[in-house]
Amino acid sequence: MPPLKLLLQSALVATVLNLTAPAVHAEDLLDTVKASGVLKVALEGTYPPFGYRNSDGQLDGFDVAVAKAVANKMGLKVQFVATEWSGIIAGLQAGKFDVIVNQVSITPQRQQALDFTQPYVYSAAQVIQRDNDKREFKSLDDLKGKSVGVTLGSNFAELAKATPGVVVQTYPGTPENLRDLAAGRVDAGINDRLMLPYLIKNSHLPLRTGALLQGTKLEMGIPFRKGNPKFAKAIDDAVSALKQDGTLRNLSIQWFGTDTSKPIAQ
Repeated sequence: MPPLKLLLQSALVATVLNLTAPAVHAEDLLDTVKASGVLKVALEGTYPPFGYRNSDGQLDGFDVAVAKAVANKMGLKVQFVATEWSGIIAGLQAGKFDVIVNQVSITPQRQQALDFTQPYVYSAAQVIQRDNDKREFKSLDDLKGKSVGVTLGSNFAELAKATPGVVVQTYPGTPENLRDLAAGRVDAGINDRLMLPYLIKNSHLPLRTGALLQGTKLEMGIPFRKGNPKFAKAIDDAVSALKQDGTLRNLSIQWFGTDTSKPIAQ
């Protein structure tokens, strides 16, 4: 047989074999966590009252309690992986942990790269101002021409930057933001409505809460890597169960004094 014809026939056979061979699929994340019995959960661990280390050095907070409850509903133990916010999404995509429970808002941009559970927290952006500032900012449009302090990489930085005319000042952390606000170096700040009472109480600075910003409803979900349909159903079922049995309601009232498991009216 001529060498060229032999090569062509060999190539044809190889192609047929490839077409008829069973496809190899990556293992679903649910199989992986069930085999190990552990759900690896990323959180900052420096974000009270959501996730922080208490006086005994143990992780505590609302998100810590939620993560434990979700893992329990799935028949798993939880293993926390403390991770800086700046690298938490990249760490999830790299497979360093299974999920993030750290007040991650569900946005169209994030949904392009990750899958999310249904929301387990509903919140909104709220203004924080100096005690002696009598102005009222009820929308992002009201903040046009004003300097607004936000934490770098946060949901609120994205909100502020998306509004033309707002002068956005970013900070590596909330304490720096609050100090500049109290000193009059920015006009206002934006943060989570659930976070502000804690921040003001513990900052010991002359600050007050402002209005909830219209049109800034936030829905927090638990993100995980795409391509895991069995895991997606299992973890979403767990969140549904925690809503139905009142666990999420009770935890939110314990930590915030209000039920954050249902959408808020604005």
